[in-house]
Amino acid sequence: MLATLITALLSCPAAQTAAAPTDFAARFTGRTLRFDYHHCGDATHEQIAPDGFRLEGEWAGSRTQLTDALDYGKYRFVVRDAAGGATLWSQGFCSIYGEWETTGEAKRQWRAFHESQRFPEPRNAVTLHLEKRANDLSWREFWRGECDPASRFVDRSPVTARGGVMPIDVKGDPATKVDLLIIGDGWTGRQRDDFIDDVHRLTGALFATEPFQRRRGDFNVRAIMAPAPQPGVADPRGGKFIDTPIRLQFNAFDLDRYMLTFANRELRELAAQAPYDALILLANTRKYGGGGIYNLWATCAADTEPAAYVFVHEFGHSFGGLADEYYSSQVAYEEFTPAGTEPWEPNVTALHDPARLKWRDLVAAGTPLPTPWDQAAYDELDVAYQKRRAEALAANADDATNEALMREIKASGGAQLAKEPWFGQVGAFRGGAYEPTNLYRPSVDCIMFTRNPTAFCPVCERAIERVIDTLAR
Repeated sequence: MLATLITALLSCPAAQTAAAPTDFAARFTGRTLRFDYHHCGDATHEQIAPDGFRLEGEWAGSRTQLTDALDYGKYRFVVRDAAGGATLWSQGFCSIYGEWETTGEAKRQWRAFHESQRFPEPRNAVTLHLEKRANDLSWREFWRGECDPASRFVDRSPVTARGGVMPIDVKGDPATKVDLLIIGDGWTGRQRDDFIDDVHRLTGALFATEPFQRRRGDFNVRAIMAPAPQPGVADPRGGKFIDTPIRLQFNAFDLDRYMLTFANRELRELAAQAPYDALILLANTRKYGGGGIYNLWATCAADTEPAAYVFVHEFGHSFGGLADEYYSSQVAYEEFTPAGTEPWEPNVTALHDPARLKWRDLVAAGTPLPTPWDQAAYDELDVAYQKRRAEALAANADDATNEALMREIKASGGAQLAKEPWFGQVGAFRGGAYEPTNLYRPSVDCIMFTRNPTAFCPVCERAIERVIDTLAR
């Protein structure tokens, strides 16, 4: 039956079409349509298996900026008019699959991940296109399908109310605001007030950080918490398995601190109760961890000592498209940025041509490129810390021990970086995005590099503000 709704065409060249008119009401109904599918493959193969379409509530995105002008992401989803081929809507994104395919496991076996793309419900038939970024940063279509929004195969059943939508701080019309939805996992019904307190505490940290502070009026914040049967979330390394509503869990890609959910359908059904542009998933746990994937969601352990930092850092990934600027912490990826290529992320570069540095306009006259810093001295401190953290992990050290280690490296590493001659200046500092030598970051220190600062560097701050501008108008 689904075959009458979706036609998959693999290895099709991307169509070159003009942008669509911005008359939202003429093109769209004002509701949200969700396309669910399975993203399957291994390190050398990639397939899409459509799952279905689901009608959600009011469209929360911009009604004036319908095509992606940011050009962020490893993938891009494009909706085109079936009759004339005009581009109606597009958005760049990243995915769990896109990260997984760079791991060692992807070289040994296939896996499938459930994904969703949400877009304004069109009035007429459309074609759907999934594109992947090539090493030269251009786009290559790898799947195409068809969608008739009037089809009987679109699931139009009412969204089930679960947990209740809590308006934390609603400033105005979803169409002209950034709608942030925070979903709690691992709180019982009796802990509802604790969850609300955590939401206020962590969003307070976010909106005390620029550029979110000066753009506070552009955000709506809502929250949902479906009660869990017992406190906490799954921690496989600790032998803890809990069936929570959205199934947040540590140890994604066998990395202890990396917290994701693979229950995409359950998450999307819960989130569909509220309008949203961005999701943050909170876990009721003290264990340190989190994650953030661009235009997917961020995760954060709510009760860990550095929770406020993790909340802001991971949202930098999921909302701002920012890369990690650190390079020494353990990761599961084997080649996150292919050698010799320029990253798409706005805050890291391969610096192939310093004269064309992507943030060149923010570099003061006289600043050398690359910009010198005492990387060896910092690495000596950080390598020693990483060794001690690995030993603590192997010994199943408690949370207090791990937090004490983090406080120690924050003090010593922060002092080391603050002594750098170019501290506080924008340049191109060697080391970033998990690469100690081949990639460069804009500043000696930043929220995307260490837990030391309470501010984004100017390059990251500008990148975030550009995303806000695409939604809050």
